[in-house]
Amino acid sequence: MALAERTPATGAELSFAVDGAGPVAYTAVPTLGIRVRLESAAPVPIRSVLLDTQIQIAARLRSYGAAEQERLLDLFGTPERWRDTLRTLPWTRLTVVVPSFNGSTVVELPVVCTYDLEVAAAGYFGALDGGEVPLELLFSGTVFYAGADGRLQAERIAWTKEATYELPVSVWRETMDRHFPGSAWLRLSRDCYDRLRAYRARNAFANWDEAMAALLGDD
Repeated sequence: MALAERTPATGAELSFAVDGAGPVAYTAVPTLGIRVRLESAAPVPIRSVLLDTQIQIAARLRSYGAAEQERLLDLFGTPERWRDTLRTLPWTRLTVVVPSFNGSTVVELPVVCTYDLEVAAAGYFGALDGGEVPLELLFSGTVFYAGADGRLQAERIAWTKEATYELPVSVWRETMDRHFPGSAWLRLSRDCYDRLRAYRARNAFANWDEAMAALLGDD
């Protein structure tokens, strides 16, 4: 009985892994670069990849100190409820075009970061003292490659393609400190800001820290 000939690997057979992460230089806003390695099992060159990536924080996969638990009250409630409330947090979704390669290549995903503490991911990162943040990267998109006859082919990336990465909190802080060293941001309504500005002017405070310290009753 003759054996069926094995179907050759196609350009859609990609695997993904995270090589590392770090701040992206010369950006207008804090941007974290996550370096993703793509490897192709196909014997043909990859012309390009339209890569869509969803990044989420697997908050259940790490432990938290007492101070961190207190800062995370607004996200997850009191620790005794965390069995039900501690959940995966969506961070961002972005699309990049990967240029042509043979075998493997590395692409940097530019993740724009914010200090708006009303954004769940920013509030989560800001609450942590250190350690690592478990990330899950879910991939989709389209692979373009040359077929056996040289013509351009296109295939969808399988929905099962994903990678994990332990992002050091120190890398996120370094990214933020390049733009906002030693600072945090709080969004206020226009009315509240106008009242706070008038309060600062009436009391001749030199800066916002002095005004806020007075309101909080700090000596």
